[in-house]
Amino acid sequence: MKATRMLHELGQSLWLDNITRDLLDSGELQHYIDNYAVTGLTSNPSIFDKAISSGWYDDAIRAKSVAGRPDEELFFALAIEDLQRAADLFLSIHERTDGVDGWVSLEVSPLLAYDTARTIEAARALHARAGRSNLFIKIPGTAEGLPAITESIASGVPVNVTLLFSADHYRAAADAYLTGVERRVEKGLDPDVGSVASVFMSRWDAAVSDKAPEELRDRLGLAVGEDIYRAYRTLLDSDRVQRLENEGARMQRLLWASTRTKDPAASDTLYVHGLAAPFTVNTMPDETLKAFYDHGEVGEPMPADGDGCDAVLARFADAGVDVKALAAKLQSDGATSFVASWNDLLARISAQREVLV
Repeated sequence: MKATRMLHELGQSLWLDNITRDLLDSGELQHYIDNYAVTGLTSNPSIFDKAISSGWYDDAIRAKSVAGRPDEELFFALAIEDLQRAADLFLSIHERTDGVDGWVSLEVSPLLAYDTARTIEAARALHARAGRSNLFIKIPGTAEGLPAITESIASGVPVNVTLLFSADHYRAAADAYLTGVERRVEKGLDPDVGSVASVFMSRWDAAVSDKAPEELRDRLGLAVGEDIYRAYRTLLDSDRVQRLENEGARMQRLLWASTRTKDPAASDTLYVHGLAAPFTVNTMPDETLKAFYDHGEVGEPMPADGDGCDAVLARFADAGVDVKALAAKLQSDGATSFVASWNDLLARISAQREVLV
C-alpha cells in the first residue's frame, strides 16, 4: 500500500496545495484524487501568479477583460472558475464524509489582513459568488482577522484560518471559531460550519537555519508542531467543545501548511511523516505529494501529549531563540509576503491584459 493511502487510513487528509487550469484540464487533479488519496485543495496568490504566467489563462483573460474591469476583479473571476471546478471534483468526498473533507479554499485579498470590516464583507461576498458548499474562505489569523473569523462563522461562511505559526496563534484562531459557533447556537442556527486552522511549518526551520546548533537543525518546526497538536487535542477534549458538539457542532480541524522541505539536506517528506496525526490535514505542493507517494513512510502518529517537544523547545531557548517573538515575526513577515505576492499577481494580470487585449 502506498504511503499516501496509509496516511489517509491513519486518519489524516492529504490536500494539494496547488491549483492551475492546466491541472484541471489535463485531468491531473482527478488523477491525484483517484491514485494519491488527495481529498481537498488549497490555493494562494503565489500559486495563481505562477499559473497565469504559464499562458494557460490567456484565452480567459482575453475574454474577461471588459473595459474598466479592475485587475483584482478579473483575478477573482478566474480563480472562482477554477475553484468551482475543483470543488465539484471533491463534492462526492464532501458529501460522503458529511462535510468533514473535500474542501477547496479561496483567499480574501491580503491587503485586508488588518481591516476587520472589509474582510467580513469580502468573505461573505466571495463565498456567495462562488456558490459552492465545500469552499472555504481563507482569512488570516492576525489580531484584526480574528473578529472577522468569528463574524464569518457566525454568519455561516466556512473559514480556512491562515497564517498561524504557534500554539498561541492556534488557540486564538480556535477561540475565534468557537465563539462564532456559540453565537449560532444562541440564535438557534445550525452550528455545523466548516473550518480549518492552518499552521505554517517549514518557515520555522528556515528562520533559524543560521542560528541553531547543528544537532538542532530542522527540529524546531516539528517541535512547534507537536506543541500545537497538544493544544489541539487538549481543546478537543475540553468542556467547551464537548458542549458545542452536543448541540451538533463539529470541531475545526488542524491543518499543516507550508510543508515543502526547504533544507536540501533534509528529508523531502520531513513535514509529512513528522506531522502524521488523525483528524488533521496536511496540504502539500505537487513535488512533496509525489515524493511521499514514491518513497514516504508512515510511522507512529504524533503523541497527543506533545511528549518531548518541551525539551527541544527549551534547547532552542538556551540557544537564544525566542520562540514566541519569532512566531510574531513570522506572522508579520508572512502577511507582508502575502501582500507582495498579491501585488505581483495583479501586476502579472495587468501585463498579460496589455499584451492580449
